Amino acid sequence: MQRIDAVTLRHLRALRAVVERGSLTGAAADLGLTPPAVHGQLRALEDLMAAPMVVRGAHGAFRPTEEGRAVLAAEAQIAMALDSCVRRVTALQSGHVGNVSLGVVSTGEYFAPRLVADLRGALPEVEITLRIGSRDALIQWFQSRALDLAILGRPPRAPAVVTALLGPHPHVIIAAPGHPLAAADPALPADLLTETFLAREQGSGTRILLTRYLDRIGDGTPWRMVEMGSNETIKQAVMAGLGIALISQHTVTEELRSGRLVAIRAVGLPIKRNWFLIRREDMTLSPASQRVHDHILARQGDFLPRLSV
Repeated sequence: MQRIDAVTLRHLRALRAVVERGSLTGAAADLGLTPPAVHGQLRALEDLMAAPMVVRGAHGAFRPTEEGRAVLAAEAQIAMALDSCVRRVTALQSGHVGNVSLGVVSTGEYFAPRLVADLRGALPEVEITLRIGSRDALIQWFQSRALDLAILGRPPRAPAVVTALLGPHPHVIIAAPGHPLAAADPALPADLLTETFLAREQGSGTRILLTRYLDRIGDGTPWRMVEMGSNETIKQAVMAGLGIALISQHTVTEELRSGRLVAIRAVGLPIKRNWFLIRREDMTLSPASQRVHDHILARQGDFLPRLSV
């Protein structure tokens, strides 16, 4: 029988560290404990949950069981809730909210660090935390109030948000320079539909956009897809000739300029989308968050990569 009331943050942090590092030794180094102490915390958690949390993989590294994954999901939610709590307590004690959490969808990781560097230079008294994640992760963080502001390409339906347009967010289909469709002008829908498309995980903005585009030009014709976990992996796979991909133009600016990748010309491309800055409708921005919000809008999107293809 589970004894959830006895589970502590130390138990949960031990599980997180073991899974992330793959070993007791690595987890111990991260937590400032000894490997036996980490092992003890892990065994105690398994006893309290009445279920195994980790198993050893083929190469000896620890990986979570299904039960362990469920506990890790809860630990992530607790960590976000505590992070939000700490920020609120700090603001109350200081009398002025100086911490702003800015979320950016992973597609924006190519311009977000430069934007944050500019914000810190313009607003040195404001502590800005940048959190980059998938679209689903950003929405979850927003729902749990772990973010003050977020930048993404398609505002969520829930929670209700206030949006501000930042600038264009074009999407292109990329191929290796030697690909048969690279020189087509334009590539025909039938030719595109015979290709293997490399795509992000279910729920990502580019995956949704890809599905809609191919369904539109193919009128329901089936197409092949290989799922990959990051934009960088997709770019490298396309350059290696494993397939083609619909991707944010802002993630391939340098590769297109250098000729390592080519944007395929076809009807409906590039797909014109936009970047938005969003905040929760039911939350009043703190003074610091309002300043960050206004400064980003004042830039009028000049921090976005630009390239004519």
